[in-house]
Amino acid sequence: MALFTRKTAFAQVTALAAQRSLHAAFAWMHNNPQTIMDWQARLVAIPAPPFGEQPRGEATAALFADIGLADITTDSIGNVTAVVPAAHLPPESTGPVIVLSAHLDTVFPAATPVFPTVTREDSVLRLAAPGACDNGAGLAALLAIAQALVNAQVELHVPLVILANVGEEGEGDLRGVRHFYNASPYAGRVAAHIVLDGAGADSVVTQALGSRRFQVTVTGPGGHSFTDAGTPNPIAALSAALATVAETPLPAEPRTTLNLGTIHGGTSVNSIPESVTASVDFRSTSSDELVRLEVALHRAVEDAAERVNSVARAWSARSRGLLAFSIEKIGDRPAAQLPADSPLLEMLRSVDRHLGLRTDLRLGSTDANIPIARGVPALSMGAGGEGGGAHTVAEWYTDKDRELGLRRILLLTLAMAGWAAEQ
Repeated sequence: MALFTRKTAFAQVTALAAQRSLHAAFAWMHNNPQTIMDWQARLVAIPAPPFGEQPRGEATAALFADIGLADITTDSIGNVTAVVPAAHLPPESTGPVIVLSAHLDTVFPAATPVFPTVTREDSVLRLAAPGACDNGAGLAALLAIAQALVNAQVELHVPLVILANVGEEGEGDLRGVRHFYNASPYAGRVAAHIVLDGAGADSVVTQALGSRRFQVTVTGPGGHSFTDAGTPNPIAALSAALATVAETPLPAEPRTTLNLGTIHGGTSVNSIPESVTASVDFRSTSSDELVRLEVALHRAVEDAAERVNSVARAWSARSRGLLAFSIEKIGDRPAAQLPADSPLLEMLRSVDRHLGLRTDLRLGSTDANIPIARGVPALSMGAGGEGGGAHTVAEWYTDKDRELGLRRILLLTLAMAGWAAEQ
């Protein structure tokens, strides 16, 4: 492996920034803010709830074709990929690739009204709509980077895989990127993965916040509150279990949290319920802590069910049946961290130094969790511009300073392509 230092990284970025073709790519981004915003509004107008991303994926694939990208494919779960080929490499090459991705899905249910509105104040364009920023901004940047590269005929040292993936939000559980690394023909070739998510150009996510989510269900025979008194009560058992879980000690470091998110069940105030279900969320920067909390949840539910069943047996209610429970894992995002000496991080610092930006490293739960946990150099960064109201119907995005964010992404992508070719 070639020797890599911060000094050489900055020298590589400086040399890259002096290339005429890169200036042409920058010029395209500077001269086409309306085109980029039109793409963003077009995609945002297409609802993309978790597990319902197909229409937006189809529109994205069509835009990839309009741009002139190669090898456009849609996989079995809806991820859309395309390629900006490398100069002087045959299409059948099996060498390293760089991945640039943005997620297609939003947090909003399919029935959420989406009517994107674009306004202009002076030279700044503003888009208002659910999902305008998260992740309309990322998808628009994905298209802008691809179009700038094709338009300026920038020569890449290794192929660039453009990935618009499903399943980043909520119960999507990173299924799109997870599937990419499990099944894509590019998976074993990724030298670096850059995720575009939301707005901004002043921070990156390099520490993956892990999470595990569970749905707990307790069932019983149910009955009338008076005539069937003594029948085991699922709500009593689950409530006791959740109270125990809520008292589980949590360390300050590694930072760890738990949340009892929802609980629902029962029929009426004078009915012993037949079932109750709750959802629980654990988050930590440590995989060990997530395992500890999972064990605590299983133990609390099992113990609580047994206590309630024991009381029912004392009432001679066995004939009506006892409680049963199930614990289903509905989310599992790995905890991991990009190493401090990663070439990707060193190259980012050099890009930020060149652009006069501060490199602010943050913790988050993004598509980058999957590659980082698998040892692939990866990070998640904003796509430029400004945004607010994320995950609300009042979400908005403006393209103020979008160009700076796009330059940052493009420089980092090309610098890592050069680095990958030398390994």
